[in-house]
Amino acid sequence: MSLDGIVTRAVVRELEACAGARIHKIHQPTGHDLVLQIRGGSVSGRLLLSANPTYPRVHWTEQTFVNPLEAPMFCMLMRKYCEGGVIEAVRQVGNERILRIDVRQRDELGDISLKTVVVELMGRHSNIILLDPRTNLIHDGIHHVTPAISSYRVVMPGTAYTAPPEQGKTDPFEALDEAAFTAALRRTAEAQHAAEEASAASSDAAPAPDKLLVAAFSGLSPLLAKEIVFRAMRLRAEAEAPESASAMWDAFRGMMEPLAAHRYEPQIVTSEPSGKSFFSVTGLSHLSGTAETFASVSVCLEAFYGDKAERDTVKQRVSDLIRFLQNERQKNEKKLAKLQETIEEARGADQYRVLGELLTTCMHTVERGDEFVETVNYYDEDQPVIRIALDPQLTPSENAQRYFKKYMKQRNSLTVVAEQMDETRKEQLYLEGLLQQLDSASLADIDEIREELVEQGYLRDRAKRGAKRRKPARPSLLCYTSSEGVPIYVGKNNTQNDFLTNKVAAPGDTWLHTKDIPGSHVVIRAAEFGDATLEEAAMLAAHFSQAKSSSLVPVDYTLVRYVKKPSGAKPGFVIYDHQKTLFITPDEQRMKELPSQIKT
Repeated sequence: MSLDGIVTRAVVRELEACAGARIHKIHQPTGHDLVLQIRGGSVSGRLLLSANPTYPRVHWTEQTFVNPLEAPMFCMLMRKYCEGGVIEAVRQVGNERILRIDVRQRDELGDISLKTVVVELMGRHSNIILLDPRTNLIHDGIHHVTPAISSYRVVMPGTAYTAPPEQGKTDPFEALDEAAFTAALRRTAEAQHAAEEASAASSDAAPAPDKLLVAAFSGLSPLLAKEIVFRAMRLRAEAEAPESASAMWDAFRGMMEPLAAHRYEPQIVTSEPSGKSFFSVTGLSHLSGTAETFASVSVCLEAFYGDKAERDTVKQRVSDLIRFLQNERQKNEKKLAKLQETIEEARGADQYRVLGELLTTCMHTVERGDEFVETVNYYDEDQPVIRIALDPQLTPSENAQRYFKKYMKQRNSLTVVAEQMDETRKEQLYLEGLLQQLDSASLADIDEIREELVEQGYLRDRAKRGAKRRKPARPSLLCYTSSEGVPIYVGKNNTQNDFLTNKVAAPGDTWLHTKDIPGSHVVIRAAEFGDATLEEAAMLAAHFSQAKSSSLVPVDYTLVRYVKKPSGAKPGFVIYDHQKTLFITPDEQRMKELPSQIKT
């Protein structure tokens, strides 16, 4: 993974400025994350501690988080022991992905209380642990580790803290010379060979140089090891170090010397062949692609992880809603198929009317008990003789009436079925719109969508019986500023769409929506604007729609006064006229350059 011991070292260096600062507030927006609001000295901001199994990280953040109404137990414990406390030090354990934050606080009796927050950034084993440094006992961890999960260590309240196992690697920042470097590689290679022999899996092939570096030195990720090997190969090609071992040492030293002096180059490199992104605090010349540099490691980590982590959290929270809506959509598809079959059957209703009328004309030849009657079909140009099936239990008149009733029933069903099909298609569009909204939803949007499904009768209210229902909050809207300085508002779900179009927008504002495609309502909050603003608003309408990955997306625009919500219509549904259509291809870079904020 990109977040290795070297990146952790850079993060700790940046957080050393927190020494002497105070923790004012602590929040736990998700089951994996803590956000500490820190002020004092030269620092002021929010520090994110994340034990996310996919995206573990620690850095300053500008991201907006949605906190639960009731704080989790671990958050309450952190508030008890750390809120209002002073950070005494931020340390890294060796070159590992482990941070220790020492906090000094006065308890209820006025006595000094010392606590240590241990942040372990180790993939799916990541954790945030609060412990008493004097007794080494754990107060609690954001993730519990029971004996059934791990036989090596337990993370539960009241148990002794056991650090992750030592790996016995060489510190790359020690005063190494070329001989010590070569000896470390040789020892590692010999240990690996002995392990292979012991497991009867020995191989004559020499270990790959990058894997040997990872196994020999602490804090090195495979990404940095590949960079060292690449630099060594380049040095050999330039004949600056003709010997392989010498070239490897020079490349290793060339990377470690600036890092040892805390001279970091935070950057994200996007590989051109695969499109994958990687980050580091040193140059990654072995990757071919575009590189973006950052002023600090926190800004780099936020740029790399921010959207990924939020989308991952959103995906977890909306997975049940997506499954539910997909099931409802499948039910509607089956319902439409059955209704279509009914229509096909009903289109043959005239044959029953013809049979009833023919039976009426030849009724004098039919007696009760007959199973059929043959007569000339006067409605056919060829006038063939046809056989009409009869119910022997009925009189001739009752048999005729039976055919007329079938005719009337199927003819009337056409109107009913057509209405049902129209309603089902509207519901299908509504469900498609909700699925599109969930695809681009932020954490703040999910509750509004869930509440809407409860109000529409799709979901049961999860509130406890007898509990007083909380009054819905005023929806927040995403507001962009166009290149001409004009505000452009976007509704990201039906609640926001209705609020934006029916409450916020003025009659003279311009309203936009993708043509016949589920998407967001977009409003240009100005009576006058240029083509650039119209294009950017149309791009936003296309981006926040089901066609966001398409080109030449049709976007309708008209004045808000021509947009109406029919009585009884589902949330987000409107009708409009006097529209014009603009075909637009979303420009992601252009939209990223538009300033945006959440307005309430």
